[in-house]
Amino acid sequence: MLCAGKKSYFAAAVCITVTSVLTVSYLRLQRLSHQPKVIQEGRRCRGKIANSTITALKGNKTFIISPYFDDRESKVIRLIGIVHHKDVKQLYCWFCCQPDRKIYVSKAKIDVHSDRFGFPYGAADIVCLEPENCDPTHVSIHQSPHGNIDQLPRFEIKNRKAETFSVDFTVCISAMFGNYNNVLQFIQSMEMYKILGVQKVVIYKNNCSHLMEEVLKFYVEEGTVEIIPWPINSHLRVSSKWHFMQDGTHIGYYGQITALNDCIYRNMERSKFVVLNDADEIILPLKHANWKAMMNSLQEQNPETSVFLFENHIFPETVSSHMFNISSWNTVPGVNILQHVYREPDRKEVINPRKMIVDPRKVIQTSVHSVLRAYGNSVKVPMDVALIYHCRKALQRDLPREYLIRDTTLWRYNSSLIKNVNKVLSQTML
Repeated sequence: MLCAGKKSYFAAAVCITVTSVLTVSYLRLQRLSHQPKVIQEGRRCRGKIANSTITALKGNKTFIISPYFDDRESKVIRLIGIVHHKDVKQLYCWFCCQPDRKIYVSKAKIDVHSDRFGFPYGAADIVCLEPENCDPTHVSIHQSPHGNIDQLPRFEIKNRKAETFSVDFTVCISAMFGNYNNVLQFIQSMEMYKILGVQKVVIYKNNCSHLMEEVLKFYVEEGTVEIIPWPINSHLRVSSKWHFMQDGTHIGYYGQITALNDCIYRNMERSKFVVLNDADEIILPLKHANWKAMMNSLQEQNPETSVFLFENHIFPETVSSHMFNISSWNTVPGVNILQHVYREPDRKEVINPRKMIVDPRKVIQTSVHSVLRAYGNSVKVPMDVALIYHCRKALQRDLPREYLIRDTTLWRYNSSLIKNVNKVLSQTML
C-alpha cells in the first residue's frame, strides 16, 4: 500500500494527503474521459428510430430497452439494457444536437447489475453524460466513437420533462410467459388491485393464451393495463429459472430483472409509488382499508424510507375451502383465490422472500426481492401491517392440512371482489 510502514503522524498525514490528491486526480481524469466530444458538425439527425421494446446492437452482445434522462446526481442519460457481463467492454452514446447541428460522442459507463445469478447476460445501466446546452431528444449507441450516425438506430429519451403524478400506484408485472392461462386468478388479482387503489398495471408480455389475450384487451381498453411487448426469446436463450443451471441459457426468468428496472424508470415521473410483484401476488393490508391509507401511515412512521418490503406467504392452491364455490366461475380456467385461505407456516431455516412498494424517484437499481441501489432507507413492513397473499403451488407439499394457518383476510373484500369479477366476466363474455 502507498502508506504502509509510516509510523509518524506527520508522515501519515502527508501520505493521506497525497493519496487523496491522486484519487481526486484519477476521478477527474475518468470524468474527463467520459465528457461528450464533438465529432461532426453541420449534420442533420438521421438514422432509423427504434420502435421495438428490445433492440439488438449489431455484433455486440448488447440489447437496448430504453434510455431515460436522469438528473438526480448529474445530467446523464441512463439506458436500461442487457449485456454480456464479460464481452461488452466499451460503448459510446452518440447525441445529435439540433440547435447547433453537432454530433457529440460520450463514453458510456457500463454498470452490470450484481444480481445476475450466474447467467452470462444480465441487466445493465449504460450511463452517459449528455452534452451541455443540447437537451437531446434521441440517442444512439455504438461500440466505437467513430463511424456514421446514419447507420445507427435512434432511441427516444424518456423522462426529459418532470410531470405531475397521474396515478398513485402502478403495479409492474414481469414477465408474462409460458402461454399464461390462469385467467380467473388474473382477473381476481386485477380487481383486487383496483379495490386497493391501483390505477395502472404494466405488464411485460412474452406470451399468453388466446383467452388471456381477450382479457388483456379488455383491461387495455378500460385504461387499467399497459402492455409492453417482451420478445426476449427472439434475441437470447432464456431460462424459466432464476439461477443458472449450466444449460446453455443466456439469461434468467425471461429477463425479469431488466423489465422491473425499465418499469421503475418508465413510471418515475407519472406514478407516486411503483409496486413490484407477480400476477399471483397481492399485498393485503391488515390494519388499513387500502394501500393509500397504509402507505400514508408507513411513510409517516418512516420518513427517510423509499423502499417498503412486504413478506411473502404461500396459500397453496391444492388446499381449498368450500366457501365461494361460484358455479359461473367454474368454466373459466384458473384458480379461484377466494377458496384458498390456508397459508403455509414459516420455516425456521428459510427466510420468506419479499416484494416491494417503492418511491421510483429514489431507486437507482432494483432486483426482484430488494433494491440494489437507492436513495433513502429500506424497511421491512411487519406482518401485522400487511402480508403478500401468494396463491400458487405448495412449497411445503408434505405438510398436513392441520399444520396450515387459516387466514381469511382476503374475505374482507369478498363482496366487492365477486361483484367486480362478475362484471368483467360478463363484459368479456367468458
